[in-house]
Amino acid sequence: MTLPEPSLPTAQQLAALCGSDAQNMTLRIVAETGSTNADLLAEAAQLQGPTLLWAGVQTAGKGRAGRRWHSAADATLTFSLAWKFALPVQALAGLSLAVGVTVTETLISFGVDARLKWPNDVLRNGNKLAGILIETAVDKTDRQSVWAIIGVGINLASAQDLSTQIGRTVADASGLERTGLMAALLDAFSKALPLFEQQGFKAFAATWNALDAYAGQAVNILDQEKILQHGNAAGVDEAGRLLLDTAQGRMAISAGDVSLRIREE
Repeated sequence: MTLPEPSLPTAQQLAALCGSDAQNMTLRIVAETGSTNADLLAEAAQLQGPTLLWAGVQTAGKGRAGRRWHSAADATLTFSLAWKFALPVQALAGLSLAVGVTVTETLISFGVDARLKWPNDVLRNGNKLAGILIETAVDKTDRQSVWAIIGVGINLASAQDLSTQIGRTVADASGLERTGLMAALLDAFSKALPLFEQQGFKAFAATWNALDAYAGQAVNILDQEKILQHGNAAGVDEAGRLLLDTAQGRMAISAGDVSLRIREE
């Protein structure tokens, strides 16, 4: 296994900062890998319990719809958390939104003015601060359960450089210490994910709506840059579907591969 770079903690140092609910997680920290999601997906059949894989740098990180996730040493927090749910895969439909709530509330607890953009982004001042990608693998020894591989990337510094690199403005949470943030996220996940297993996204819907960056704004729904619908964003329902007030009435839109954008008047 690759040894952690100096700015990364050891697994033991990270565990010492975590609360009791997170102590049953396997913690793995590496300096570099291709994709933490891909690594944990490949190992899903061998995993024994909740497993964190935190990489200082991901060289082949990916975001939603196969887009590349850019990361740089000391400028991003990129990790994946494998979590086994005693649920059918279709019951995980709102999981990415629940994860968004968990990440956003944790950032807010560190003083970051973070908000949510449906379905999978965390924003700061209207620009992307963090992204979430969830992939699943059926547990081959327990067909009633499914592994969710929860990938998270948070920009912690160098937003200007990253914006230049990818050609669009992004945000960062400069000044945050990665290890403390990672420990706080693990504590938050250790409470949020069992709650999701018990109650689904409905337990998170009100909080998601309170943190909605686009509430009441005129937006377009796009599929590969083609406008499918437009209207005023009205939050999400208890299934995690976007509610859109249109000239034809209120619509509920499932995530799929569609995107949400502010409508230019």
